[in-house]
Amino acid sequence: MKNKGHFVFGSLLIAKICGFIGSVVIIRLLPEKDFGLISIVASLFAVFFAFSGFGSQQILLRYGSIVKTEEEKNKLSSYLLKQGFFYQILLSVIFLITSLFYLDKFEKIICLFVAFAIRLIGYFFYNHIQSQLRISGKNKEFARLNNIVNISGLLLIIILTYFFGITGYLIALVLAPFTALFWFKDINLSLDTDIGFPRKELWKYGLFTAGTAVLSDALFSLDIILMGFLMTESSVADYKAAILIPSNLTFIALTFMQSDFPELAKNHNDKKFLSYYISNYYKIFIPLCVAIFGVLYFLKDDIVVLFFGEKYKGIEPAFIILTSAFLLNMLLRNLYGNLLSAVGKMEYNTIISALALVILLGLSLVLVPKYGVEGMAIAQSVTLLTTGLLLMSGFFSYIRKLS
Repeated sequence: MKNKGHFVFGSLLIAKICGFIGSVVIIRLLPEKDFGLISIVASLFAVFFAFSGFGSQQILLRYGSIVKTEEEKNKLSSYLLKQGFFYQILLSVIFLITSLFYLDKFEKIICLFVAFAIRLIGYFFYNHIQSQLRISGKNKEFARLNNIVNISGLLLIIILTYFFGITGYLIALVLAPFTALFWFKDINLSLDTDIGFPRKELWKYGLFTAGTAVLSDALFSLDIILMGFLMTESSVADYKAAILIPSNLTFIALTFMQSDFPELAKNHNDKKFLSYYISNYYKIFIPLCVAIFGVLYFLKDDIVVLFFGEKYKGIEPAFIILTSAFLLNMLLRNLYGNLLSAVGKMEYNTIISALALVILLGLSLVLVPKYGVEGMAIAQSVTLLTTGLLLMSGFFSYIRKLS
């Protein structure tokens, strides 16, 4: 691979594995009450994390990939770091203010909010440095940074949580992203701010990117929330078990596209390049999706018992429906959503993500009372397929206009 994209792919895979192991560790080591508090704060953290720096890192990744010279990239990076940091401090303050809604119910939750607010600032620097390395073509260095931060973060969580409980966990949580500051020496803050792009255009893209991320996350929370209202707790558990493996399959496609994002942004006006990319993507992912579906379909009974136990027997129909949906999602929504982001059509992504919530809500209210877990699986599947087709239509509308 000419641009060493495999380093990016590998490091993102390691990050995913570290995140999974870290989740298992804190579930096993912390008391249920402490884990419950962390889950509350972490769910809010995820929303604020999507708005990190008001999307400054996503702006840098796209527009930094478009500019030609290293000087232009550095000027853009310097401007976005300074302006984004101001927005990040504002976000962290707002995040802390949200703790006031929980103080009456949970006495020590303020400590968690403080730790996660500092972590937000650490992640702002970490993500900015990641984008800086990506636009400079330093994919090997990006992978090294990613691996060191994630592996050292996992080790800190295991060691400090084991010896000091929730206090150790919070210390590990705060320290991990700041490890990235060892790479800060490559960023020059003294450059002038003649960035070569209208600032309104940049921040519009950043905010739409952040908004889309929040709406996309909401799509995979709304189904659980609706199941809680419409069905019993056991039905919610059945659905969560049925969707766990299928929803994680899309990581393969998302990691693959993350590796190629700077190259896609650089060639956003090249019709031939974009068409060739789609063709090559399908050559890889259509056979892969068929193979995955075959394995999961024929082994579904064994997989359900192996991963979730005998008590989850009966979720196989929902499991297969959702497997089909998320594999099609890799071929449609993941592909064309990321392509639209790379070519700068982020507002279309945001509109479709908002529409997805409406579709899922409407279908769930009709199907879940009648068909239960399978009804929610069908509702989520139709939502993903419909929005995937709309994103594909939007991208081909864009590509037809290119000369």
